[in-house]
Amino acid sequence: MHPQLKLLIFQLPVDYREAARRVASIWEDFHPQLAVHVGVDSSAKVIFLEQCGKNRGYRDADIRGFRPEAGVCLTGGPDVITSVVSMKALCKRVMAEGMEVAFSGDAGRYVCDYIYYLSLLHGNGHAALVHVPPLSRGLPASLLGKALQVILQKMLEENEESPSFKPGPQKSRSTLIAAKGNPL
Repeated sequence: MHPQLKLLIFQLPVDYREAARRVASIWEDFHPQLAVHVGVDSSAKVIFLEQCGKNRGYRDADIRGFRPEAGVCLTGGPDVITSVVSMKALCKRVMAEGMEVAFSGDAGRYVCDYIYYLSLLHGNGHAALVHVPPLSRGLPASLLGKALQVILQKMLEENEESPSFKPGPQKSRSTLIAAKGNPL
């Protein structure tokens, strides 16, 4: 992928409180230049590149039956936080590689959006969310893996071209992805 890239992969639970704790830990312990979250959207037919995280509207219970108080991620937090990654531009770059992806401005107000909002907050916009459909005959793991590789590569290219991506003094060249089997 990239010779100087350190890729760390973690699985985050479908649990608002535990996911919030782990997102904070990722940013405090690793200081990534960019955190890339990958979430499954069971209703999706294509891969969605999410532009922003939202603070309000979390009404559905997580796997433990918990709902955020008043449906809010962070009391007093901004209503919307936008990624420094231009998802529209990224979408065009990935589609030029023959991958089927779509831009989204609404990640859905469940745990994925909740995680994304908190990661954007902790990382000052240096986070991304890729929503993927469930694996199927039409989208086997091999094709999804290739698509995610292309998406990450295009994010890295944008990273190298954009001044908004340049790491601050405490940022490292780590990119984090939420994934199966690696709890923090």
